[in-house]
Amino acid sequence: MNRRRFLGAAAVAVGTAAGPITAWTLAGRGGADMALPARPISLPPDGFVRTAFAIGRGVNLIDTAGPWEVFCDTAIYGGQGHFELFTVSGSTEPVETNGGLAITPRYTYDNAPQPHVVVVPAHDEEDETLAWLRHTARRADMIMSVCTGAFVLAETGLLDGKTATHHDSWDTFEATFPKVRLVRGRRFVEHERVATAGGLTSGIDLALRVVERYLGRAGATATAGYMEYAGRSSGPYNA
Repeated sequence: MNRRRFLGAAAVAVGTAAGPITAWTLAGRGGADMALPARPISLPPDGFVRTAFAIGRGVNLIDTAGPWEVFCDTAIYGGQGHFELFTVSGSTEPVETNGGLAITPRYTYDNAPQPHVVVVPAHDEEDETLAWLRHTARRADMIMSVCTGAFVLAETGLLDGKTATHHDSWDTFEATFPKVRLVRGRRFVEHERVATAGGLTSGIDLALRVVERYLGRAGATATAGYMEYAGRSSGPYNA
């Protein structure tokens, strides 16, 4: 199923901006009731947070590149933790993004190492993607989707009984996944081990939140500052 339907002329903007604010701000339109708990995640013993990007046909470029840049730029912080990034897909054949740029996956689902973090950008998933996500989720610290990557997570069942968000296609999502409560107009929705971002640049916000959970606020602040990034947010949703 083509998850990129939102690229049409009827695309809906996510949220209402009150002005430039720090990307991972803990309070949005809803104020203090939307504050997120600290939820720190311990660094692996070797200090490397292995982070997999599950990609496939038509994968959205900014859904992928936004979080990738965030995790890559954590090196500026100079702390003990480092994000080790890799792509994974059904094969190592080049994958064409929605804009035509080709990405060559580093691993297949058969030989990819167990990640601590998994990023699921919008793309046309396959059955083997779903099977790999279900298996990987048992030991992963966090699985996050960006945009209609939420459809992929929902199909695995990992969002059953939880709240989620994504960009556009809201009515279709609600009709297809009645076990998931959709929250519209949020930059991201976070649970302890799974999170969903609205789409496009909101993937950067959620990635910064993941950085904060591993490296603390100082690590996220240093990363965003290096990127010269300040989000315009409708606020996260504390699930």
